[in-house]
Parts: sequence; structure tokens; C-alpha cells
Amino acid sequence: MKFSCNWLAEFTGPLGISARELADHITLKTAEQEGVEPAGKHFERVVTARVLAVNGRVVTIDCGPELGERTVYCGAPNVKAGMVSAYVPSGTLLGGKLIGKAVVHGVESDGMLASGAELGLNRESEGILELDHSVLPGSRLPQCEPDHIIEIDNKSLTHRPDLWGHFGMAREVAAILNRQLKDPVDMALIPAGAAAPIQVEIEDTSLCPRYSALVFENVTVKPSPVWLQYRLESIGLNPINNIVDVTNYVMAELAQPMHAFDHDALQGQTIYARRGKPGEWVVALNKETYHVDSENVVIADGRGPVAIGGIIGGLDSGVTGYTRRIVLESANFHAGNIRKSSTRLKLRTDASMRFEKSQDPQNTVRGLARAIALLQIVSPGIRLVGGLADAGRPASAPPQITLPLDWLRRKLGRDVPAEEVRRILTSLQFGVQSTRPDVLHVTAPSWRATKDISIKDDLVEEVGRMIGYTSIPPASPLLPAKPPVQNPQRDYFHYLRTVATSQGFTEVYNYSFLSEEQLAEFGFAPDAHVRVTNPIASDQTHMRSSLLPGLVRNIRDNSRHLDGFRLFEIGFEIHKKPAPDLPDEVAYLGACCYAKAGGGEPELYAVRHLADSIVPGVEVRTAVAERYEHPVRAWQLCCNETVVGRIAELHPNVVNGRAAVLLLNLKAVQALVRQPVRHKPLRRFPTSDFDLSVVTALRQPVGDLHKLIASTRLAHMLNVQYVRHYAGPPLAEDRKSVSFRVTVGADDRTLSNDEINQVRSELIDRLKNAGYELRI
Repeated sequence: MKFSCNWLAEFTGPLGISARELADHITLKTAEQEGVEPAGKHFERVVTARVLAVNGRVVTIDCGPELGERTVYCGAPNVKAGMVSAYVPSGTLLGGKLIGKAVVHGVESDGMLASGAELGLNRESEGILELDHSVLPGSRLPQCEPDHIIEIDNKSLTHRPDLWGHFGMAREVAAILNRQLKDPVDMALIPAGAAAPIQVEIEDTSLCPRYSALVFENVTVKPSPVWLQYRLESIGLNPINNIVDVTNYVMAELAQPMHAFDHDALQGQTIYARRGKPGEWVVALNKETYHVDSENVVIADGRGPVAIGGIIGGLDSGVTGYTRRIVLESANFHAGNIRKSSTRLKLRTDASMRFEKSQDPQNTVRGLARAIALLQIVSPGIRLVGGLADAGRPASAPPQITLPLDWLRRKLGRDVPAEEVRRILTSLQFGVQSTRPDVLHVTAPSWRATKDISIKDDLVEEVGRMIGYTSIPPASPLLPAKPPVQNPQRDYFHYLRTVATSQGFTEVYNYSFLSEEQLAEFGFAPDAHVRVTNPIASDQTHMRSSLLPGLVRNIRDNSRHLDGFRLFEIGFEIHKKPAPDLPDEVAYLGACCYAKAGGGEPELYAVRHLADSIVPGVEVRTAVAERYEHPVRAWQLCCNETVVGRIAELHPNVVNGRAAVLLLNLKAVQALVRQPVRHKPLRRFPTSDFDLSVVTALRQPVGDLHKLIASTRLAHMLNVQYVRHYAGPPLAEDRKSVSFRVTVGADDRTLSNDEINQVRSELIDRLKNAGYELRI
């Protein structure tokens, strides 16, 4: 949200401090500022100029008595003799570029005639700026002064709907600087008791608490004055025409979104604020078509919807150059409904962002009164027809809050005189009464009572921020120090992080949401997932039932910059259960190992080693590959006949390169019955090793061979370890050789060569009897 210092000063008087100092005050006492940028510095030197003659692209201009006549080179299509435009003298810094003298085709060009876009007035760059012919050459552009723009972090304004307009921020600045606030609204402009020429009907006041409207005739639609364009453009709003710009001006000033309908494009004399109906749609001002339903509020005439309430107007009823009568809307809508509708339609506008914050219903008529004054300036001759059309539910009085001052001082941790508390609250336009010493009865203003101020703790914050939190001496709370309750799951997760990072894995954090596109890519059924009722983004519509899609996105993002990496995530999968049961959240560890080139085996061994480190003795079993997995590289992880996870290489169509992934069900792992670790004394006698190379099918899992050898349980055989495998000449193309190292030994003696050879021979015989060939 951007705020103009010049605009704020219109309500507070001269600020008396720099824009940077003001921004610091706002940060410490109201909302976090993100920066201060100068605007319109060039307007100190820009003057109006009348075009005297045009010879090709050589233009002679009259810049007034001080600068006299100048010659400039100008190729704008709209330049013509007699017009008045804006002249930028040499030596002016404009848009980061220093304007100087130049010789073009043998003609010295002194300065330039500028477009509205170059001057920062609007976004028209096709021709130079055209001003009213009555403007005298050599004068400054009216009401276009150098300014500073303060940008406020939107997240720090979420709870303050009143701060989405300049007047609300000026109220804060006046309280901070102890200034008198000037109200720009003259309510007397709305005639009291006059009959309204149109009617307003609200179907559900919980969705549209108030709808106010005025009708104007003798309307002239044309470009806005340059001062109005400058104001809007400096805070990021695009000037359109004088009527639309007035509605945007009021929105930026009073935080009250408005909309102007072409009266002649409406059917009937009644405007309806109602729920949408199945099959209805609106072609909006952005020329997009939006289908509405009963969850959306629409503004309708006798034919049907002409706008989506609180979000955007309709194209067919919008103001055009042919408009002569307008209906000016100023309404209020339910914040939650606007937020949901905006998200569902994937359409966020300046209006919807304000209505989402719970705007004050009493502000609708103030917005219309302000618009009357502005329309009389920008559209001379405009006439108000009749009186105010106003419908809605009665306004409820904000509750009175009792504020004991001794309690306030205790909460703040410092003494604040009663007179200072009263002054602060009064400057913020709270109602303050006192029936006994050291107790105040406070009433919040309507613009703070919608969602912000409701209890006495809120008033402590108001006083605290205005006196300055830096004035409160820091002190440790007088609370007993207790060690936190032991959390076994947190300790286990911490252990897993230590194991994974020690093996070169980097932890990542992903959102717990999936998009419909991700569900389709991985073949997940949308109905099996928990749908988010009010998603924060269009790609976060379902709760995740697997960590895999997030890890795949991490692989794709990082593979554009790195040739290899290892990642892991510890998170929860959300599994849908039949109503009314809540979803089941299952803790999982997901890991991946990526290499841009190679055969993929090192990556598989890396995730297998991680699984072995977490679940010692885990068994790997061949599994049927999913659509996103390599057809012959997918395995289940089992422990005590319980499936605890999965290892697979991702299909080449999923990622560019080789990526092995591990998914481990931590809930199942933690539920395993752990065998107690018993002490084993060091062996007194040495052991011996021998290697066996078994020839088998190329796709034969090594784990099956390992399991077969270990299951022989021959006397003196202590351990079987995989060493390596080989495929290539002289073996057949469909064969490979797998080498194992067998360790043998005895507790009471050193085995002789004959005993070792006996174990080796017996093991070879058993493998041959099982149909395997050995390379001896």
C-alpha cells in the first residue's frame, strides 16, 4: 500500500518532518514501512509550453516570459500548432535520465516535450501531454509538486481496514504528531429528504450490510486533470477517465471502493444486491467472463447481473465516452464472502482487497459525499438527480469498554498519566468518558469496531504504541521457569535430521498443499484428498497425501542450477477419512538423491543407506512400479513383515536426470517393537572372510540373493555383505555377476583352513542346487 506525503499533509497540515522521519514514526507506532521513494522531483523545473510552429519534426514552442522561445525535436503524432503541452528544460533529471541539448539532423534540440508516461502522470506514451488551451505558457503544472511515497507492508494493515486509505493513515499521523485532523468530507452535499430516483433492494444483509447510490446527469467523460492523474499514478493506480478516476480517488482516500454504472445501460429503476444464480455470468471490465453462483454476491438490474459485488464491475454497464448519466455505487460487503469469491474466481482487485478487511458500513455515504465534491471539479456542469438511495441493516452501536488505568499501567509496565491516556484515545477519535477516578469508559469509532477493537487489551496496545514501546523499560517476567514437557516425537525428528544431514542431505520445507495439476500428474484421485475450502492460492487447493510431489518440484527447481544434490523433508501426510472423522495426519520422511548423469545406482544406494541408518535391518522387496516410477526400479521397505516405506527411481519422464527417492512412514517405524540391544564382548579369536561371485539374471534383485545366502545359517557363518556387481563381457547381455563377502569364525578358537573351506564348499553347493552359477 502506497501513501503520498503531500496527500497526507492535506489532512494534517504541513508535516514539519522529512518523509523518512515520518516513515520511521509510522513503523514504530502504526504499521511497518518498506521504503520511501521520491516522486515528481522534475516538476520543480517542468513548465507549460504552447506550440508555435511545427516544421516536420522541428517544433518551436513558447515557454513563457522566463524561458522564452525554444526549439525542440519532437516526433510525437499529436503535436500541432496551438496546443499546450509540458516542456522539460535541459538539465532536468527525468526518469533517471538527464535531459540535455542535442543536435538532431542538424537542428539543436533544447530540452523536450514530454508524454504523460514520461512525466509520471499516466501511462499514455503514444503522444505528448495535451493540456487545456487556457493554461498560460511558462507556468507550473497545476497542483503537481514534488512528493515522497511511503510504501507500507500490506500484511501489517490486515487488521486495520481504515488504513487502506489516506485519510485513515492521516488520522494516525495527526495523532503521532499531535496535529488537528481536517476532514475532507462535506456531508451537506447530499440533500436531506430528497426522493431517490432509483431503488435499492438487498436480498441478504449479512452478505451486503449496506448499499448506497446516487444518480448524476449532464455527465462529461474526459481525461482527468493532471493533478488527479498524478495523484493516482504516484500510488500505482492507472488513470482511466475523470469519472472512473474519481471513484479510485475516493477509494485511495477514504478506503471506500466505489463503482460508476452507465445509467442508460441499466434496465429498470431498481438495483438488486443478491446472490448469484446457477447459469449466470458477468463479462467484467477486464473483458473476462466469470460464471457466478449462490456463493457470489452480484449487483443486478432488471435483466441480470451487471457487476460482481465487491470485486469488479461489468463491461456492458461501464462508463464510456458516450455516457451522459451515471449511477454511483458505494456499498459494503461481508469480508469473508468477498475473500472466498475472489479466490474462487481467481480475481483480486483493489476493491476486493479492501472489502476483505471488514470495511465500515457507515463509510458508504461519506464516500458518496466526497465523490460529489470531486465530480463538480472534474466534470463541470454535472448535476445530482434527487437524493440518496440507501438500504441495509441498522448500524449497531460499538460496545463500551471499561478501562481501569491501574490495570493498564500494570500491563504496560510503566506509569501513564490519566490525562495522557485520554489525550491519546481522543486523538485517535475514540469516545472517552469517566465516571470515577482512574477508570475510563471507551467507545471505539465505527471504523475500528469492525474487527480491530473489542476488549480492553486492544486499548492497551493503542496507548502503548502511541507513547512508544521504546519508552517502556524492559523487565523479565516474574514467572516460574519450568523445563518443557518432553516431546518424544520432536526428539525423534531431531535425531532423524542429524542422521540425514550427516549423510549429506539438506532439509527442505514444502507447503502441505497440492494443486489439481499435481494430483493429475501423479495419478492421485482428487476425491481421496481433503479439499481446502478457502485456499490461499489457486495451486494450493488440496491437502497433500504424499511428500513426493513437493520433493519432485524441489528436484526440478534445483536441477536447473546443480548437477547433483541430496534433499530430505520431514512432514505430515493428510489422509482423508469418512465423515465425521477428522483426517489422519501421518508423519513421513521423504528423501531424494539426484544426479544429472550416470546410471542411477549410486543414488539408489544413497537413499537405501539412509533407510538402513534409520531402520536397521530393513528388508527390501521388489514392488510394482507406480506411473511416476522407473518400471523396474521400485521396492518396498519391510520390517517384521510390516511395510514401512518405499524406495524408487523416478521415471525419466518426471525429471531430467537420475533421481532416487525414499518415503518412510515414521508412524509405522516408531510403532515397531524394538529388540533390546545386548552387550556382546569383543571376539577373542580372529575371523576369516571369503568372496563369492554369483551369476544371475540382470534384473535379479541383489537383496534376494543376499537373503538366500544369509538364510542358509551354516555353522560358523557370521555375516554376509554385498561387495559389488558386474555386467559385461564375458557374461551374456542378460546376466550379471554379484559378489558377496562371507565372514566366518568361532567363539572358542581360530578356524582352520579346512573348516573355512568346508563352509565355502557347502555354501557353493547350496547355491548351485538353487540354480545359480558361480564364478570360482
